[in-house]
Amino acid sequence: MITSASPTSRATQDRAAALDESITAWALAARGGDADAVEQFVRALQRDVQRYVAHLCADPQAVDDLAQDTFLRALGSLHRFEGRSSARAWLLSIARRAVIDSYRYAAARPRLSDVPDWQLAVELSQPRDLPGFDDGIALLDLLAALPEERREAFVLTQLVGLPYAEAAEVSDCPIGTVRSRVARARASLMDLLEESEEPAGLTAG
Repeated sequence: MITSASPTSRATQDRAAALDESITAWALAARGGDADAVEQFVRALQRDVQRYVAHLCADPQAVDDLAQDTFLRALGSLHRFEGRSSARAWLLSIARRAVIDSYRYAAARPRLSDVPDWQLAVELSQPRDLPGFDDGIALLDLLAALPEERREAFVLTQLVGLPYAEAAEVSDCPIGTVRSRVARARASLMDLLEESEEPAGLTAG
């Protein structure tokens, strides 16, 4: 079953917080012209940007281009980054704007794929350590049943690994809303897991 935070997940969160501090430090150093810091900053966040862009965009084939656009925008805006939030949250906010701009550009064009926009994100980061997801149940299929806003909150906090406060910043909504969406997403996933484990004869009405 899907459980609350354990000591192991707490340690994981502490490591993630330490990494975020390093990434933010690299961003600040990159702002000052440190080429090595630029490379470390990009390498540290490239996968997260690709996951999040894949979750948002309508065309999985555009993920790499949008991720590249995100970093180009970010590097061009580093002089305005002051470290008030983590560099990860700042960069994902830029990624969201890049995807929105791509929507506007492609609004008059037909979609190139019918694959839901979030699926590639899950495929790129299929977690192996979430309780309940190793019993032959595909996370991809479970997430398909969630409303979009709950799915985004779950992806940001459980797959990308953002703290709730930063997920709220990226999503442009109150932190309480993110917590509620994640809690509801977890509850829905638990219900789906229980339904999938019921014997076929017990599911008939």
